[in-house]
Amino acid sequence: MRRMAALLYDGFLVAAIWMVLGFALQLFVGPESNQLVDGVVQTDPVLDAVLFALMILSSSSFYIWFWSRSGQTLGMIAWRIKVESLDGGRINLKQGLIRFFAAWPAFFLFGLGYLSLYLDANGDAIHDKMSQTKVVLLPKSHRPFD
Repeated sequence: MRRMAALLYDGFLVAAIWMVLGFALQLFVGPESNQLVDGVVQTDPVLDAVLFALMILSSSSFYIWFWSRSGQTLGMIAWRIKVESLDGGRINLKQGLIRFFAAWPAFFLFGLGYLSLYLDANGDAIHDKMSQTKVVLLPKSHRPFD
């Protein structure tokens, strides 16, 4: 449940980043790129693709930057969990990319990728195994900003 709570916290941050990106893109291209046709907003498909790419880039950068620097996103700090490589060190870029892109299908397939948390002897999710990382619970005495 800690992982889901941390994901929810981080989801609010990523959603805010996406809103800023969408607003900035609209400022750049102007409102003429959208049309209202029969009560349905239609946007330029190229603009949609650009926005989607920016959303993937920004969210992956958010997670990988936090994971590789301290092992914790802001949501993970709040819930005292940390991601690290199997040897206990920081994760590298390759591990972060694998972890990020493997976690999305695990979540969006009705959370089936997270069922392995309960089936695995070490309590690892599928994206933990694929990226050779682990999530650890930190003690209550842990101070992230010291």
